[in-house]
Amino acid sequence: MNEMEYCNEIMVRLEELLFHELSGCAAWKVELVGVDFIQSKEIKGNNPDEVLQNCIQEIKTAGLVKEMTYEIGGRGIKLELKMKDCLHLPKEVKLKKGGVKPYICPITNMILDQLIEKLNFETTYVAEVSIDEKSRECRTRSAIYEDEDKIGLVSDWSEE
Repeated sequence: MNEMEYCNEIMVRLEELLFHELSGCAAWKVELVGVDFIQSKEIKGNNPDEVLQNCIQEIKTAGLVKEMTYEIGGRGIKLELKMKDCLHLPKEVKLKKGGVKPYICPITNMILDQLIEKLNFETTYVAEVSIDEKSRECRTRSAIYEDEDKIGLVSDWSEE
């Protein structure tokens, strides 16, 4: 077993345990998984596009993903990330096969963290993680709220 396999195995077990955690408190802390990496970089940007592009560049340069794209839509509150050949894909596949729907994406957490840290977004959360093992692609949809006036806005993402 190589180092990355070992790391993903540990993450699988952690995610399974948190999924079955009874009090429900742990689920609110999983957005911190992965952010140490991106916080160690000097991400700059004056708007979401600049921050996202700079984060993606650092993530790709580090070899965490081979390809990554983003799209902001849904009245400015939906952030969709698409990743190809993510280092954590084996973790997601194992979780899915074990009956746990993947819900922790360290790569997405990095991006959301930087929207809050660099642009002072009010809040963010990962709404959906989906994987395609055959194409080696992952997609996440997150809600991003720039300020408190946007909190409560609703967007039908299925229509986009």
